[in-house]
Amino acid sequence: MAYTILFGSFTVLMMIGMPIAFCLGIASLATALYLGLPPIVVFQQMNSGMNVFAMMAIPFFIFAGDLMVRGGIANRLIRFAAGIVGHLRGGLGQVNIVASTLFGGISGSAVADASAVGGLMIPQMAARGYDRGYAVNVTVNAAIIALMIPPSHNMILYSISAGGNVSVADLFTAGIVPGILLAAALMVTAYVVARRRGYPSEPFPGFRKLGYYLLASLPGLLLIGIIFGGVRSGVFTATESSCIAVLYAFAVAVAVYRELDWKGFVEAVLQAVRTTAMVLLVIGTAAAFGWLMAFLQVQQGMVATISAISENPIVVLLLINIILLLLGTFMDMAPLVIITTPVLLPVVKAFGIDPVHFGVVMILNAGIGLNTPPVGTVLFVGCAVGGISIREAMRTIWPFFGASIAVLMLVTYVPALSLWLPSLFH
Repeated sequence: MAYTILFGSFTVLMMIGMPIAFCLGIASLATALYLGLPPIVVFQQMNSGMNVFAMMAIPFFIFAGDLMVRGGIANRLIRFAAGIVGHLRGGLGQVNIVASTLFGGISGSAVADASAVGGLMIPQMAARGYDRGYAVNVTVNAAIIALMIPPSHNMILYSISAGGNVSVADLFTAGIVPGILLAAALMVTAYVVARRRGYPSEPFPGFRKLGYYLLASLPGLLLIGIIFGGVRSGVFTATESSCIAVLYAFAVAVAVYRELDWKGFVEAVLQAVRTTAMVLLVIGTAAAFGWLMAFLQVQQGMVATISAISENPIVVLLLINIILLLLGTFMDMAPLVIITTPVLLPVVKAFGIDPVHFGVVMILNAGIGLNTPPVGTVLFVGCAVGGISIREAMRTIWPFFGASIAVLMLVTYVPALSLWLPSLFH
């Protein structure tokens, strides 16, 4: 009966449109009351879920990303990307993907990526004759790359949800090759669709201008090296790197580009506070929900159920992928990672699957879920920026969705793509 109350109330509340944080909190409280546990246990678990030092990295990376957008760093990265790939067929689509990759290596957020890059690129693509559905789908699918490469917020969440036993530095490193593969697959898809529709290419600016664009964007690009190099070498932790990212982004926006004024700084602070409050509320309620699942021994039941279906790791990974893709259609990324990691990690460990490899697979799965309604956060942002309906975007998403699924399958069944690079640092 406790299982029914926990999962049933959560599902019903979510289906009637209640925010995910309240669905998790109310379901947890109702289950605790049924089990005769004092209600304060739920609030204690919420507090302990948010009161993790490593979690401090998330609000600081959010703040750093906002400073970069308002400080002109994103504009210069897009201009540099345009110089590199704009001359290819469907040039602005290619620019969108490369710019998302570069900006994602700084912000670590798919939503920030879709908002910042999409806000600049979608209107330009529409003005050059690109279909808005195409522009939005390029934007929202490219935004997933930010989840794979450092400093991905959700890699940090996965590490925390795994009990802190999975290295953030290894996760950051493991996501680089899959992130590049995803970018390449989306670029090929964008090229094929653009060629079929006759979209134009942009003139090559020449090597002199390209060199100038590189120099102008270099302060922003250096941040990628500072974050990854510092965490990987052990000079500072992921949390410390997020603070350094804020200070560096502020210094570049104010002293180098001189585009961040007092008003913009205040707006960036307020936006970071609002976003952080929403994220932490979801994290706290998801932690309480996850604790109740552990209390009810859901993990052991999951291991037994999957073992009864198959003991072949290939089949197990396929089942887990299907489960995560289905959950991603109606759960946002943070609760999905926090809730499912404690449940599924013991399963994959029982079948000899590396936790770092599984972390990359989980993040890519959850990232694809951000573009699948009814709870597709990145898709919603892209449609809002592009001024089109969800239905219109879904009509043309399938080539890009197919490319993402193909990369997911490749990364799932070729662990070396995730584990090769971390192994070089050990």
